[in-house]
Amino acid sequence: MIVLSGGTGTPKLLVGLKEVLDPLDLTAVANTADDLWISGNLVSPDLDTVIYTLAGLVDRSRWWGIENDSFRTSEFLKSLGHEEVLTLGDMDRAVHIFRSDLMRSGAGLSKATEELCRSLGVRVRVVPMTDDPVSSMISTSLGEMDLQTYWVKNKGRLSVEAIRFQGIEEARPNSVFLDALSGDDPVLIGPSNPVTSIGPILALEGVREMMNKKDRVIAVSPLVGDRPVSGPAAEFMRAWGYPVTDQGVADLLGCVDLMVVGPESRYKGSCVRMNTTMNCEEDSVRLAREIVELISCS
Repeated sequence: MIVLSGGTGTPKLLVGLKEVLDPLDLTAVANTADDLWISGNLVSPDLDTVIYTLAGLVDRSRWWGIENDSFRTSEFLKSLGHEEVLTLGDMDRAVHIFRSDLMRSGAGLSKATEELCRSLGVRVRVVPMTDDPVSSMISTSLGEMDLQTYWVKNKGRLSVEAIRFQGIEEARPNSVFLDALSGDDPVLIGPSNPVTSIGPILALEGVREMMNKKDRVIAVSPLVGDRPVSGPAAEFMRAWGYPVTDQGVADLLGCVDLMVVGPESRYKGSCVRMNTTMNCEEDSVRLAREIVELISCS
């Protein structure tokens, strides 16, 4: 199974999928349009959350960073007058150094990710959507800024006027991702922000065309009762001219054969209604099992 992932929602589902399926049968393709260089090292928030989740390290109270991490380096840097966009934990920062040193020595992001997964004992195949730089840029009343500056530094309080993916025209999809798409594996679009988490993956050259050739593409809506579980999906969907509904999600994605929506959804297209809320590992395993059974019967 190929799983398209952003942060938070889809990693929660991956907790269950790696229990229900053989991890070696899973390919998790992570969004990298949130990536940014901080203090000389590449931080890849969605990719890191996927890896930390599959390694059993993620801080599940926040669904970013590493559980029980310390923040002494960030605190000391701040005391020196060095401000960073993200507050990075010490172990989290070590991962960024590990990755960035590999990249500085000539490895691409894909190879660095492979080495990191091997070091952390992750058996699921995790690949970045591309090795090329792509950045989600948010136009606001204060000007255009990257996603982390909008969401973290400005706490998502600015009105959103437009969103674009800088560098997407030159970026090429990860070769492992393309190889997987050309095979028989089903595609599952996880419950992540459809604009800035899934949108960049689908915007890569040739990806939508290959998705449209698949026998079935299933998407799990990130909405519950027409509201996102977390994050700025609602503001971003409206900025792109889509209603914040399951129909809006389906229209925005554009390559979905079957939607998985909540029991209360008003979606009238081809769908299956399930309890998509994941508050604990048991919920993740239950939903994963139901989705795998759905795909098996398709």
